[in-house]
Amino acid sequence: MPAVIRLKRMGAIKKPVHRIVVADKHRARDSRPLEILGFYDPKTNPSTVKVKKERAEYWLGVGAVPSAIVKTLFKKQGIKT
Repeated sequence: MPAVIRLKRMGAIKKPVHRIVVADKHRARDSRPLEILGFYDPKTNPSTVKVKKERAEYWLGVGAVPSAIVKTLFKKQGIKT
C-alpha cells in the first residue's frame, strides 16, 4: 500500500485549515486518513504549523512520500525528508 503525507482541507468557506495526514495514495483527498500528524493554518500571521515529529519521521522511514507543500512545512519544522 503506497502511503503519502498530504494536506486534508478542513474549515469553513474562505477560512481554510488543513490537517497533515498520512493517507493511501489511491484514496480521495478528504477520505479517511491512516493517521493525523498535525495541522497547518495558513490564515494566521505567521502561519501556524504543528507536527508530531516522531510520527512524521516514522512514516518517512517506512516509505511514505510527502507532497511538495508538506515537504516545505517539514523543512521549516526541522524534519528531514
